[in-house]
Amino acid sequence: MNKMLVTYFSASGVTRKAAEKLSEAAGADLYEIRPAVPYTAADLDWMDASSRSSKEMKGKAPYPELADTSADIENRDVIAVCFPIWWYTAPTIINRFLESYDFSGKKIFLFATSGGSGFGKTAKDLKKSAPGAEIVEGRMLNGNPTVEELAAWIEKAK
Repeated sequence: MNKMLVTYFSASGVTRKAAEKLSEAAGADLYEIRPAVPYTAADLDWMDASSRSSKEMKGKAPYPELADTSADIENRDVIAVCFPIWWYTAPTIINRFLESYDFSGKKIFLFATSGGSGFGKTAKDLKKSAPGAEIVEGRMLNGNPTVEELAAWIEKAK
């Protein structure tokens, strides 16, 4: 099996820190999923129905474009995709990321951060964006798990 790739989208930095720890635990390379147009604080105001994130998550705006598509997916068998939970699922930029590559025959582990909710139907929601991939609900990265705890989880999940 080729080395795992840990990918992540982080709007505030919380998920980035968790993904860095996961990457260290797995001995994996790290790739940041970045929007072509970065999110501002106003864009992320979920209390404002007219904010960019609110419109994207309610299907009233297209998926955000990616800043690049240079993730080394082709040479990986296992990819971790880390993201914050928005509106009880993955942000739409994760759909865009999955639709931008061929994940056929690959295993995708989902990892998320959240202020209070769990994965909900996230794995089901993302399956249509990565046809031919096995999407597995990984774990929530809340509570600051240690590198050792994450390494043990990864070893068990293989």
